[in-house]
Amino acid sequence: MVVLSKIYTRTGDKGTTALGSGERVLKHDLRIAAYGTVDETNASIGMVRVHLGSGHPGVDAKLVRVQNDLFDLGADLCVPDRGQKMEYEPLRISQTQVERLEAEIDEMNSELKPLRSFVLPGGSPAAAALHVARTISRRAERLMVELAGDPNEPVGTAALQYINRLSDFLFVASRYVNDRGKSDVLWVPGQNR
Repeated sequence: MVVLSKIYTRTGDKGTTALGSGERVLKHDLRIAAYGTVDETNASIGMVRVHLGSGHPGVDAKLVRVQNDLFDLGADLCVPDRGQKMEYEPLRISQTQVERLEAEIDEMNSELKPLRSFVLPGGSPAAAALHVARTISRRAERLMVELAGDPNEPVGTAALQYINRLSDFLFVASRYVNDRGKSDVLWVPGQNR
């Protein structure tokens, strides 16, 4: 259980922060940027939920699960698996979480007509907010992939799969909340030449 009795600690006043392993790193460290962007994704999903209101309870329930998963993902990234024995079992994204996200993508997508063009971000406010969350999650993915490219900076396979599926989930959810794709704004190549 997490207990936060004091919000500021002053330990980061000189530009460093602690990973979950206790290791101190600079606040601009790539690992910090990766899980900070995961946190930004989570906050943007909070704004999506504000725009959803009560109109899509099924989508909202899925987004609550995603928000919780994103805290799990942040915890996973915060404690790099360097093969050392720890005093506790670090939280890791599981294959089950990836599979659940895939099932939810398939569930929503089954009610959508196939796309014949790319979708412009927009339509309803909730759909537009989902597109913003999608682009932030893609940035988080790029940072995680860059981090994983360093042999000294392990990132779990399931964590990479989850963040990759998340942007797909958010895209499909944006179409779903746009009247199941009926209010999508489609790209017309070269329209304004």
